[in-house]
Amino acid sequence: MPVTRPKKTTAAAGSKIPKPAKVGSENQEEGPQVKRSSSPPHGAPKKRTAFIDITNAVGPSLTDAGVVLGTESREAETLWRRPRAQVEDVCFLVPNATRGVVEGLYSGSWGLPLSWYSFISSNTAHKVQISIPGRKKEAVKKPVKKIGAASVPTKNRDNLKKSLPVTSDRPKAERETVDKEEERAASAPGEEPATSAPPAVREVPAHLRKPDIPPEFDIDSENCDDCYLCPEYAKEIFDYLKQREEKFVLADYMHMQPSLNAEMRAILVDWLVEVQENFELFHETLYLAVKMTDHYLSKTPVDREMLQLVGSTAMLIASKFEERSPPCMEDFLYICDDAYRREELISTEASMLQTLVFDINIPIPYRFLRRYAKCVKAGMDTLTLARYYCEMSLMDMELVPERGSLLASACLLMALLTKDLGGWTPILQFHSGYQKSDLAPVIRKLHAALSAPPDDKLKAIRNKYSHKVFFEVATLPLVDLEVLEEALSH
Repeated sequence: MPVTRPKKTTAAAGSKIPKPAKVGSENQEEGPQVKRSSSPPHGAPKKRTAFIDITNAVGPSLTDAGVVLGTESREAETLWRRPRAQVEDVCFLVPNATRGVVEGLYSGSWGLPLSWYSFISSNTAHKVQISIPGRKKEAVKKPVKKIGAASVPTKNRDNLKKSLPVTSDRPKAERETVDKEEERAASAPGEEPATSAPPAVREVPAHLRKPDIPPEFDIDSENCDDCYLCPEYAKEIFDYLKQREEKFVLADYMHMQPSLNAEMRAILVDWLVEVQENFELFHETLYLAVKMTDHYLSKTPVDREMLQLVGSTAMLIASKFEERSPPCMEDFLYICDDAYRREELISTEASMLQTLVFDINIPIPYRFLRRYAKCVKAGMDTLTLARYYCEMSLMDMELVPERGSLLASACLLMALLTKDLGGWTPILQFHSGYQKSDLAPVIRKLHAALSAPPDDKLKAIRNKYSHKVFFEVATLPLVDLEVLEEALSH
């Protein structure tokens, strides 16, 4: 008996169709005829056509149509009440007598073309399958089994299965071959992968090996708990700094400066010592500023009127490199008594950095001096005396070509001899790499510079180390040259 189609309820004039509940896949592509709406501008209402609201509305059920479905078609009843946006490729069974009703109701409620349905007849029921064009099925990821390198028979068996046809019409001999392979693989005990030999230990290159330090020369193990002193790398760090010294070896450059001389340079260094004291800067800042000034003057001619500007600029750069809180540019302009403008200081800073190719990490003698004093466990008064000798050497033009590590060794040896604390010990020779014969020429130059009569224009260093804070080492008598020669000869 034919079943009458239920009448469609019409909405009254002015009434609104209730909006369905939001669906997670609402904006997904549903078919070739549906276009995704463009994204609205920020703050503007979202554009939306009525087609989506209508197609997402819940349709009538088969029970409402008076069709009694069997247990096989209950999933069709559940599917019927789902919005269209949630319909995927489905397949279910319905009784033979209800095929026409299913065709009419499904095409009427969801608005799907009949070409999307496929009916497969059987003795008791029809199989209804819905396939929506344009919608891709999500592939189910199958767990991939990891096959070891030793499971070669398993791989051969799988390859053999793939090469043979899947149908049951293959020859009997082929099926027997596959069965024999499976039985053989099942009966064979599981083969364990052969244990590979441990990789050969590569030899560390010579330049990457940790230096072998004899126990009697080890001065860093006692600081193993202090990470700031880097006890594991201290010896290598100072060896590296000593290697870098070869890149920054200078010669007497005064012949390249027609308007300068050694006395003007000494006055500049004496003034830089006052700047270091006034700003309470580190001693490393002072030494680096003098080194940068010498390297800049060795490459660029400078007028005598601009020499103080070069020195203050070098101190500014060194402060940025060494200090935690460097003085500002206005402080250096003030210390120069406003003899230069801000633009000139900035221009000189750029010129100096470009001339030095921004490589301003120049090894200075002050760092080596503290390292070598630690080797002999020198007291603060002995170290301060060596620092006084080293700082006085900054003003001597003849000592400019000397390497920082060699100059520091000579200053420390003079301080030890002045305090009668011994000579050049094996531990100093090990860490510095210098013999007594290497120190002899530098010690003679240093002794000559210190024994010269003091200049009234160059008082900053002597006044500084005559203070009680520095143990008044500037007032100590200088060791005799004969004592030096005797210590160097042994």
